[in-house]
Amino acid sequence: MDSHGTLYKFICNFAAMKNGLWIIALTILIASCKEMTEDDKASTLLSEIESLYEKGEFSTTLDSIEALRSKYPRAVQSRKRALVLWQNASLKMAQIDIAHTDSALQSTMNQMESEDNIYKRNMLGVKCDSLRARYEAMCGVVRMIHLRQKDQ
Repeated sequence: MDSHGTLYKFICNFAAMKNGLWIIALTILIASCKEMTEDDKASTLLSEIESLYEKGEFSTTLDSIEALRSKYPRAVQSRKRALVLWQNASLKMAQIDIAHTDSALQSTMNQMESEDNIYKRNMLGVKCDSLRARYEAMCGVVRMIHLRQKDQ
C-alpha cells in the first residue's frame, strides 16, 4: 500500500503541475495574441515610404504618405514620422523645381538678348516673366517649408 500511495501522490503532483503549466502557457498565448495597434499596422508602409524617400522618388513618397494617412488615420506616431518625410520630400521637389526653372530662365534670357525679331523677342519676354513668377513662387514654398520645420 505504501508503494501505491507514493505512486498516487506522484500522479497527483504531476497532474497538478501539468495544470499549472497549462495555465501559464495559456496566459502567455493570450498575452502574445494582443491586437496590433494602428502604428504597428502602419509600420510596414512607413518603411516603404522611407525607402522611397531615400531613393529620391519624392512624388511617390508623397502619394504613399497620403495613402498612409487615409488607411491608418489613428496611427499618430507613424503620421508624425510621415509628416517629417512629407516636408523633406516637398522641400526636395521644390528645390529641384527651382533649379530647373532658374536654368530655363537663364536660357530664355540669353535667347531673348540675341533675338532680332521683335515678336519672338516679346514672346521670350513673356516666357521670362512666367519663369520668374514660377521661380518666386517656388522660393516662397521653400521658405514656408523651412518655417514649418522650425516650428516642430
